Amino acid sequence: MKNIVLICRKEVRSYFASPIAYAVLALFAFLFGGLVFYPTVKELVRYGVQAQMQGQPVNLNDQIIRPLLGFASTISLFLLPLITMRLFAEEKKSGTMELLLTSPVRDIEIILGKWFGAMILYLSVLGLSALIISFLFMWGKPDWQPVLVAYLGLILQGGCLLAIGEFISSLTRNQIVAGGATFFVCLILWLLSWFTQFDSSLVAQVTNYLSIVTHFENFAKGVLSSKDVVFYLSMIFFALFITSRSMESLRWRS
Repeated sequence: MKNIVLICRKEVRSYFASPIAYAVLALFAFLFGGLVFYPTVKELVRYGVQAQMQGQPVNLNDQIIRPLLGFASTISLFLLPLITMRLFAEEKKSGTMELLLTSPVRDIEIILGKWFGAMILYLSVLGLSALIISFLFMWGKPDWQPVLVAYLGLILQGGCLLAIGEFISSLTRNQIVAGGATFFVCLILWLLSWFTQFDSSLVAQVTNYLSIVTHFENFAKGVLSSKDVVFYLSMIFFALFITSRSMESLRWRS
C-alpha cells in the first residue's frame, strides 16, 4: 500500500508540475462553465419567468442539472486521453521505465499508483463541475440525491476510461499515439449504443450492453442500479488486469 501511495503522489506532482493538469482544468472550465452552464442558466431564468406566469413548476434536476452532467460525461471523452497518454509512454520515452521494472515494486502497485494518480486529477475536474453546479443550490432547491448518484456514475465511468487509457499507454512510447488510440477506443465504446439503436437481435443487445453510455443513463436519471456498477467495476478490473499482463511482457523483453 505504501508503494501505491508513493507512486500516486509522484504522478499527481508530475501532473501539476507540467501544463497537463492546468490545461485539462482550464479546458473543462471553459467548455462546461462558459459554453454550457452560463447560457443554460440564462435560458432557464427566462423560461422560469414564463413558467411562473403560467403557474408551471420548474424542475432544476431535469431541466438543467441532468443535461449538464450528461455534457460533463461527454467532455470526459476528450479530456481523459490527455490524462492517460503520459502514464507509461513518458516513462518509456524518458528511459525511466527500466528503473521502474527493476525497482522492488510489484507491477500491480505501479499500475494502481498511476491509475489513482490519474483518478485524482479526474476528481479535481469533477470537483470543478460540482463547484459550478453548487451555485444552483444557492439560489434554488434541486434534489441533491440524484446529483450524488450522477456523480457516482461519472466517477465510475471515468475510472473505466482511465484504466483503458492506462493499458493503451503501456503499449507505446509515443504519447500522441497513446492519446489518439485511447480517444478512438473510448469513442467506439461511446458509439456502440448508437450502432444498435434500431436493432433488437442478440448480438445487438450484447453490443449495446458494452456501451459506456448505456450504463450511465440510469446514473444520470438518479437511479442506482447494481448491474451498472458491476459493469464499470468489471471493466476497470479487466483493463487493469490486461495492463499487468502488458507490464509482465515488458519485464520479459527488458
